[in-house]
Amino acid sequence: MLRKIIHIDEEKCSGCGLCAEACHEGAIRMVNGKAKLVREDFCDGFGDCLPACPTGAITFEEREAPEYDAAAVQAAKNGAAVTAPHVCPGSAVRQMAASPELPAAGPAAGPASRLAQWPCQLKLVPVRAPFFDGAKLLIAADCTAYAYANMHEGFMRGKITIVGCPKLDAVDYSEKLTEILKQNDIRSVTVVRMEVPCCGGLQRAAETALKASGKMIPWQVVTISVDGRILD
Repeated sequence: MLRKIIHIDEEKCSGCGLCAEACHEGAIRMVNGKAKLVREDFCDGFGDCLPACPTGAITFEEREAPEYDAAAVQAAKNGAAVTAPHVCPGSAVRQMAASPELPAAGPAAGPASRLAQWPCQLKLVPVRAPFFDGAKLLIAADCTAYAYANMHEGFMRGKITIVGCPKLDAVDYSEKLTEILKQNDIRSVTVVRMEVPCCGGLQRAAETALKASGKMIPWQVVTISVDGRILD
């Protein structure tokens, strides 16, 4: 029959597994690290999985597909052999119990992590999350944490950190960043990038998002050299 059903773009799928978790019918499973619509007759076409996808890989389409089989879905739910879909632990939203405002760690204690939430990858972080409320947002290029030795105390302390690489991820971050700024009470934005040209994509995405958000949010850009120095 001709009906509305979901379509999953494997190129955009990050393998986070959030859609499989959101699909109460069990139509979506993780196969070889990618989300798959494994049972078309289990897809009710309501699209609970769409808002769960952080990369926009899921859309609706109208095509020939088996009719939604509610009885089969219920039977599968009642069956002992049914396995819950795998969800990547890295996608589970959580806020760290330890306060990011703890005093700086002394030499004897060793360096303390100042990561205040999970996930931190820009591709995986949800657009709306409790940890964004009233947050000072740090948008950092992946390499900065390796180049700059004092990243946790110097930049991450007291902030919500999201990281990405515009060259390797090959996505336009500006759209997602715009929604994060629009839908949350962000108090300030700090962009930490490397001096290499490809890192300019992260800065441009943040600048575009700040303009598109329609909000007056204080912001700054800090550039790290490849030998670990702050350039500006």
